[in-house]
Amino acid sequence: MKSLKKVLIKKSRGIDGILVTAGLCIIALLLCVVLKDSLTTFITTIVSSLTTKATTILG
Repeated sequence: MKSLKKVLIKKSRGIDGILVTAGLCIIALLLCVVLKDSLTTFITTIVSSLTTKATTILG
């Protein structure tokens, strides 16, 4: 009975890291879905600003 408890309680090495990584990926995916419109606006603003700056530098 004691050996069965040890097997059930024992965690394999690295499983905690895998669970944390999976959790962070799920959170990132949810944030991307929820903030999709905000991210699109943010990226568009950055790209247009960089384009304007590059035009002034090269022009």
